[in-house]
Amino acid sequence: MPLADARGGRGLREGRLPRIAAVPTLNLITFVGDVPALADFYSRLGVEFEAGGGSDVHRNGQAPDGIAVDLDAVSFAPTWNAGHPGGARIVVGFGVDTREDVDRLFGELTAAGYQAQQEPWDAFWGARYAVIEDPDGNSVGLMSPIDPDRRTPPPM
Repeated sequence: MPLADARGGRGLREGRLPRIAAVPTLNLITFVGDVPALADFYSRLGVEFEAGGGSDVHRNGQAPDGIAVDLDAVSFAPTWNAGHPGGARIVVGFGVDTREDVDRLFGELTAAGYQAQQEPWDAFWGARYAVIEDPDGNSVGLMSPIDPDRRTPPPM
């Protein structure tokens, strides 16, 4: 049986997948831990990080397939996820089409019983952002497109 159609068509469990207007797209994986060590490891696997080496608390990169890869120190993660459980973790990020989609999807997931880690907020990097826990406790970010006019310095 085919995988689900990207716009809510027939899927793995025909008739069970809800039809939604806009489907979130996997576009970011964030690793939380030792940033320099993670950068060394993932660069050996083809992830390209911003020129200049970045900092020991945050780096942006891109995998060869185009998925964004961010690296954040454990001490930095609470600046964008108030509910971060601490320690080394992975955060899987899904992009949505609008700022309103972040709020809508967050509301649907919490109403379905999934645990919130970070309520939707206007993040310092210019996106609307929220974090939900999957059933195994992994962090799943929901992010709107970045609006450069909404960027502010990160809290430190």
